[in-house]
Amino acid sequence: MTCWHVYLLRCADGTLYCGVTNDLDRRLAQHTAGTASKYTRSRTPVRLELAAEVPSKSDALRLELRVKARKKDEKIPFLASFRQT
Repeated sequence: MTCWHVYLLRCADGTLYCGVTNDLDRRLAQHTAGTASKYTRSRTPVRLELAAEVPSKSDALRLELRVKARKKDEKIPFLASFRQT
């Protein structure tokens, strides 16, 4: 069974990017190379702020929408509450 990740990246301009993937290392490499998304392509370098593992793609997509609906200063604490210890 594949696990999914909802992640937040800090872009070079200070903005946050939220995404979903089932292979976090591969996706981070794509963001770093500027080939992952139009948004991060022009805002490199990026660094991983936080990632939360969820059991399914549908859960990941729902969580991503909930993170994106938050204000910038609420996104990291909100996603952190979903991290497994």
